[in-house]
Parts: sequence; C-alpha cells; structure tokens
Amino acid sequence: MISLLVVLPHESADAVLPASLQQALAEADFVLLAQATCSTMVQQVQALAPQQTLIFLPDPAPELPEALRAWSGAPPCALSLASAPLGRALHEELAALGVHAWAPIDTLDGAALAALAGRAQARWQREAALRAELAALRTRLDERKWIDRAKGLLMSARGIEEDEAFGLLRGAAMHANLRLGEVSRSVIEAAQWADAINRAGQLRMLSQRLVRLAAQALAGVEARRSRALRTESAERVQDNLDHLGALELNEACAQALANARAAWQVLSAALAARAAPQVLPDIDARAEALLAAAETLTGALEASGARRALRIVNICGRQRMRVQRLAKDALLASMLPSTVAGDTLAPTMAEFEAALLELERAPLSSPEIRAALVAARDEWLRLVRGVRSADSAEGRAALARSSELLVGIFEGLTASYEHSLQVIMS
Repeated sequence: MISLLVVLPHESADAVLPASLQQALAEADFVLLAQATCSTMVQQVQALAPQQTLIFLPDPAPELPEALRAWSGAPPCALSLASAPLGRALHEELAALGVHAWAPIDTLDGAALAALAGRAQARWQREAALRAELAALRTRLDERKWIDRAKGLLMSARGIEEDEAFGLLRGAAMHANLRLGEVSRSVIEAAQWADAINRAGQLRMLSQRLVRLAAQALAGVEARRSRALRTESAERVQDNLDHLGALELNEACAQALANARAAWQVLSAALAARAAPQVLPDIDARAEALLAAAETLTGALEASGARRALRIVNICGRQRMRVQRLAKDALLASMLPSTVAGDTLAPTMAEFEAALLELERAPLSSPEIRAALVAARDEWLRLVRGVRSADSAEGRAALARSSELLVGIFEGLTASYEHSLQVIMS
C-alpha cells in the first residue's frame, strides 16, 4: 500500500474529499496520510514523508507553481496532478517544477489513479537515479581536480615523479581509510595553511627589519642598499596582508588580520616621515605593535589549521624575526644609549638559541634541511660577534651582513618545512 498526501484546492485541508476521489482512493488501495493545500504542501511533505503526493485541483491556481519552486524541480517524493486539461506552456512549467505525471480529473477512477501513481513513481525514481549519477560524476570530477593539484604539489615539493606522488596519496588514503579525493584535498588545505602561517610570520620579521634598515641608513651602513631593502620590505608587508585578506578566515583570524593591518598603517606612516635619530624610538614602538599583532595572527592561523606539524613552520619563521630584532636592538643600543634596546639583547639571543636547538633536534628533517641548519648555526655565531662589537663600524657591517644572510637561510628553511611531505600529509 502506498502512503499518500492529497493536495486540495480548498483553503482548509480539513475539507471533505470529493466523493469521486474517495472512491478512487479506495479502489486503488492507497493509505491517506493527510490533506493539504498548496500553501501547506511543502511543510506537510517534509513532516509526513509520504511515498507520493496527489495534487487534486480542477483548475491549477497560480499558487501551485509558486509552492513547487521550493523544491527546485527535485521534490522528495513522486508528484502527480489531476486537473482539467492544461495548456502546453503550463504542462511544461509544471513538469520543470517536478510534477511527474498528469491525468484528467473527470475520468479519475481507481484504475486511472493507480496508473497515474505508477507513471509518477517511475519517473520520480528515474530522475532520482539520474540526479544521483550526476552528483557522483561531479564528485569524481571534483576529486580528480584535487588529486591533480595534490600530485603537482608533491611533485614540486619533493622532486618526485607523478606515479610516485600518486602512490603516496593512495597509500595515505588507505592508511587513513579515506577517499583519495579527501586526502588530496587535505594535502592542498594543509599546504595553504602552511603558506598562510609563513606569510603571517614574515610580518613579524619585516616589522623588525624595517626599523633595523632605518637605523642602518642613519648610521651610514650600506645606506643605498638599506633604502632599497626598506622599499622591498614595505611592499612585501602589503603583499602578505593582501594575500591573507583574500583567504576565507574564521572570526578570530579575520580580527587578528584587521589588527595587523591597522598596526601596519601606523608604522607605514611613521616610516614615511623624514628619518632622524630622535624618531627611531617612536618607529620602533610602532614596529613592536605590528610585531605583537603579527604574532597573534600567526597563532590564530596555526590554531585554525589544526595540524600539529604546522607548528614547526611557525617556530622556523619566528627565527627570521629574532634575527632582525637582535640586529635592530644592537644598532639602536649603540646609536641611542638612553634606550632600553640593549636590555632585550640577551633574552632574544636565548630565545633564538633555544628555537635553533629545537629545530636541530626535530624529527621532521631532510638532507636539505640539515645542511641549512648547519649554515644557520655558523652564521648565527657571526651575528653574535657582530652584536658584541656593534659600537664599531666593523661590527655594524657584520650585523647588516649576517642578519640578511640568516634571514635568507631561514626563509629557505621555512619554505622547506612548509613544503615538506611530512608537514603536508599531517
């Protein structure tokens, strides 16, 4: 027996069924669940889940097409219509809205109703099967795109062939008991989070680098190159902020990004003014505000990424900032003895050393990463010597040279961690 919802033309769904319809229902062996009107049909179908819905309207009113639009042509059950003869345009409209079968209302008896219901059910089942097939095809096409993107990313990051990249994805999918497309999408999303964390971390470094370059130019240390690097650094800050602003961020990340933008606007205005030794402390204070905002943003992104291995990208990226901060504070302390810049030298050096030791001991490694860490250790010792002799021209030159070399090393290291297979697959 088929459960049925009957839609009537009356304002009230409690109206008595027409005698002809009652007779047809009895002969066709239907179970009447309830009666509805056009205005309540969608809600009743959702609440009662009938196997079929019969729309019994002598003259279909304008509210019927309007009600059917709620299903966008894909009703949850078979729909049949009994009415007076319809024009071609109305037939086409109702068919497009999901009505599966039609019969003349004046000849509707038990046999005709059973035939009408059979036609409606057959068409509804066929359309449901086609929709399911189309959805499966779209899913496979979407997964194919994710798989191709993930393969390309792994091939680029690890220098491997397509077959090997595909084998890694397939092995990960089998190990995690997930679809290959799901794993591929996770790979891409993990890489995107790693890139976002890297870019936010660069803001920390750039905040300190800009102050160091301003002090360096005033001190006459590689003045022309300092001005060029300062322009490049400012453009890089803006580019990173714009890139992060184009991402779909949660509320915490979006607010942290807005704070970083505001801090950068304040610092940018200070840097645009004419440089002088007496304004360096103000520039430094504004750079510290950007540093704090960037630190909050990086932490929020790391938390949103929800991947533990992304922490190593953050740790490595923070080393770039510490290098710049150390060189900046050493220069400020030598040029402006009354500032407190000298008080931060020892803590910054201790933080850098602890983080470098953690990176050296981390299991996430490769020959390329290990070689870069050795180079970082050697250049770090040269920077420390420059800090200790920052009062001399030779020491300041060493600060400028080693701080830039170390930034380059940790830029490469951060990129290596960011693209590392272990990070991406985490």
